[in-house]
Amino acid sequence: LIWNLMAAVIILGQARPNVKLNSQSSGGLRSDCVGNLMRLSLDKALAVGNQLEVEAINGTQHIVLTPTLAAQCGYSMESDPWGNTRIYTSLLACYVDNKQDTTFNIGLRLHMYSKNPSDVVNHDVKQTCSYTRWASREILCDRNYMEVSNYMATPDTKGQVQEETSKSNVIPDASGAAQGIWKITFYTPEPVSMVLREAEQAGYGAMTTSNRLVMRSPYTTAETYSEDVAGVPMEVFRVSAYYKAPHGLSVVELAAACPTGGVLVNEDVISWHVPRRVIPLIDGSFKILEMHMGINGKKLDKSQMATRGYTLSATDFHIIIEIPVGSPDGYYKSHAPDYQYHITYTVEPMLEVLWRADNTQLDTRYKVLFPITTPLMPRPPHIQDDTVPEDRMFQVHSRAFLHDVELRNITFSTGVLTVEECNDRGFTVKEHSFSDGTKSFSIKVPFDADVVVKHNPEPLVTAYVLSLIFGFLILPEESPFAHPVELQASLQDVVLPTITGTCDHNQFYIRVTYGSQRNLKTRIGLQELTPELAEGYNFQENNTHFSLIVPYNAMDTAFELITSESVRARIDVLLLDPNNWLLADLYLACNFPLTTTQCYPNGTMTALAVKVESVSDLNPSWLTLKDQSCKPVFSDNRFAYFAFSADSCGTTRTFFDNYMLYQNEIGLHYNKNKGAAYTSPTEPEYRQTVSCYYVVNETQTVAFSYNPRHADPTAEVGFGQLIVQLRLAEDSSYDHFYQTEDYPVVKYLRQPLYFEVELMQSTDPQLALILNNCWATHHEDRTSLPSWDIIVDSCENRDDSYATIFHPVVSDARVTVPSHIKRFSMKMFTFTKDEEILKDEIYVHCDAMICDSNIKEDSACHGQCMHPAGMSNSRPQGVKKG
Repeated sequence: LIWNLMAAVIILGQARPNVKLNSQSSGGLRSDCVGNLMRLSLDKALAVGNQLEVEAINGTQHIVLTPTLAAQCGYSMESDPWGNTRIYTSLLACYVDNKQDTTFNIGLRLHMYSKNPSDVVNHDVKQTCSYTRWASREILCDRNYMEVSNYMATPDTKGQVQEETSKSNVIPDASGAAQGIWKITFYTPEPVSMVLREAEQAGYGAMTTSNRLVMRSPYTTAETYSEDVAGVPMEVFRVSAYYKAPHGLSVVELAAACPTGGVLVNEDVISWHVPRRVIPLIDGSFKILEMHMGINGKKLDKSQMATRGYTLSATDFHIIIEIPVGSPDGYYKSHAPDYQYHITYTVEPMLEVLWRADNTQLDTRYKVLFPITTPLMPRPPHIQDDTVPEDRMFQVHSRAFLHDVELRNITFSTGVLTVEECNDRGFTVKEHSFSDGTKSFSIKVPFDADVVVKHNPEPLVTAYVLSLIFGFLILPEESPFAHPVELQASLQDVVLPTITGTCDHNQFYIRVTYGSQRNLKTRIGLQELTPELAEGYNFQENNTHFSLIVPYNAMDTAFELITSESVRARIDVLLLDPNNWLLADLYLACNFPLTTTQCYPNGTMTALAVKVESVSDLNPSWLTLKDQSCKPVFSDNRFAYFAFSADSCGTTRTFFDNYMLYQNEIGLHYNKNKGAAYTSPTEPEYRQTVSCYYVVNETQTVAFSYNPRHADPTAEVGFGQLIVQLRLAEDSSYDHFYQTEDYPVVKYLRQPLYFEVELMQSTDPQLALILNNCWATHHEDRTSLPSWDIIVDSCENRDDSYATIFHPVVSDARVTVPSHIKRFSMKMFTFTKDEEILKDEIYVHCDAMICDSNIKEDSACHGQCMHPAGMSNSRPQGVKKG
């Protein structure tokens, strides 16, 4: 009988001593007698990693027990996946030295073959068992065979007994005469007759001992059949054995029926049902004399059963054994069908029943060893996320696994790492064992590890995502399965970048200090900073910042204003994250030296026209002098350069006491003959006066004049949409505001209402919010009537007896740019008509204006309420009651 015991390999140095006593152990081997069986146990430490070959010792002969011979001769073996092994030998098995059916000497030799076939360790086991409690009929159902023995009643057995005293049970020779068995008839249920040799060749075992006739059959042979008894499937064999006895030819009827099912399993309990009345074995009425249960072939007493939670009971139809799932007498095993984690539980109960047929003294002992394995039970791993975001460390436990599961690797977004590689990278991976026999695995991964994906769902919030797949192996068969996990955590931990800048006579110097984000998008003017553009701007970078040097006349700067000696240029630098949220901005304007007009002694004049931001649609090549035939000698998309003599191109001359003044004008002059390209209504007007004073023996530039359409060009600040929000505060602190779900808000008449209007999503301090007009209406439509003015032309309504009050705004934790917020309060009122209240709700509306604080010419941007006292443009369109 050869079995492979699969588990981790250990090295066996030498053979253990032979086991010779009734019940003893030696270095992982233990044998004992359990009723009509001898049980030999091998500890996994002895058998692990080896191939086991078992031989039966018959005097000086050693017979290898192949699986077929073992089932024919009464040997069986049960081994768990880790090498713990039990070998059962029937006391009536072949090659057992049987002394008058009372004393039985069993000899086995175990060969342990390691990976090296020449390295063999042998163990000889000899066990003597005494057994005298034979019933008239004994039926044994083992895992690989069915055995039945009947007592042979003979008138005079004295001489025969003397002859058989020292005879071992052996497979007889071809004649069968040594055993006295002549013929065997099998009932399938149709009769099939064989002589002894034919039965043995078919795999059956048949022999006689001093007092008993023994028949043995493997399961599912040709002469066995299946039968359903009380709902339990059973394998049955029935024979008539003819044997030679001293008084003549005798016949014995033998039958065995062994259950192959009858197990019910739920999450908590295994219920094993065995028919109370085994019909193939019982013809009439009978009485149960004894009923026992056991584990692994050994009976348990009532206290042992109670301690383990086992029950043994009988109904009219069944004997029932109930065993809790997880009992310590069995074992759990992991499995991974379709790469999903499942477990099974295996236990080997034993049932032994002694019954007596009525009106006879013939007893039957019925013993069944029945290994039970539950169906696969899914056990998806439980993930416990113990991450504390403030610790900046992902921590997760994956549980609960059996002891035969190992964590082999973990797959991250960047690749697969073994457990050892994870620990080398600073990802702490641990295995945790628990008292219930389960284990868990944990891993810690810092937020800043490269396997963690980071993004910003909000400007100041970082979301950290750790995606991983645990790769497990089930031992010893090394079945793989995996379990994916995704962990997420968020922290308001974004450190914003900062931008600073300076200028010299020719260039802007920009320095960006990184915050907590490095994947920034940088805009210079209207275009994104590409690698090619960065190279042109002398881009330099280290771990903390990067810098740029941008010429003032670069294409990405803007010209705001020109004078006779300088130009005011501005560079706009914006930093955005991948979501295009503005993180920082810089609008830096500096004056750079620039000579626009030069006067030469020979009467030649040159002038440089500059395209400024306020005339962004201007094409400098369209500019001319007063004489429109005098065009630029050079132009591009930002400059036009003119050179002409003082007596040409429409230049005028004026005489003074000691000097002469020559003047011309650069402009975009309308000419109906120039076609549509020069007459588009979107084209800006442009005028630039060029003057030269000539003094006796001296020439110099003394005057400059520049006139755009409305005013000198100034900075255009900001990009994108501007959003203004009107909110109602809960009180004058303006710390808490009513939310959408709070409306309509209930207020009493004359109770103050505190409003705040805010420019959202802008950090530009050059912008200012001005409230033009605010009014209340009876309906939600802002143009509906009646209405009542609250703020008129940026001032309170002087016609209202309860005047609107403006509240100052100062910087605090919430307000970073006070000029972006306006606050005012008013008294609660309602609309009336003919002294009747029209409706108990009012709607408040406001018109606001966003101004550039650098512009001084527009009176509307001078601030809130610039009208002289007493003036009012209010036009109430209704009657209110306060």
